[in-house]
Amino acid sequence: MPSITREEVAHLARLARLELKPEELDHFAGQLDDIIGAVARVSEVADQDVPPTSHPLPLTNVMRPDEVRPSLTPEQALSGAPAQEQQRFKVPQILGEE
Repeated sequence: MPSITREEVAHLARLARLELKPEELDHFAGQLDDIIGAVARVSEVADQDVPPTSHPLPLTNVMRPDEVRPSLTPEQALSGAPAQEQQRFKVPQILGEE
């Protein structure tokens, strides 16, 4: 199992623009080494007969079908609008476009 060194942790910290104290380098080196070891053990367990998955449980689409329902008429929807044009809300121009 590869061991993570203080120098490798310091290099990663520099790349991530993190300032670590010397005692943190030793602490994180041990933690990263444990994480890499755990990933290696999982890799040993996963065999050719186990298909790769993105989720432990099967996912299904939970969306309901579209249904036409009664809604507001354009006049009702625009009744409280401060400005309207061609059955649409009229808003101030913000991008300088015509």
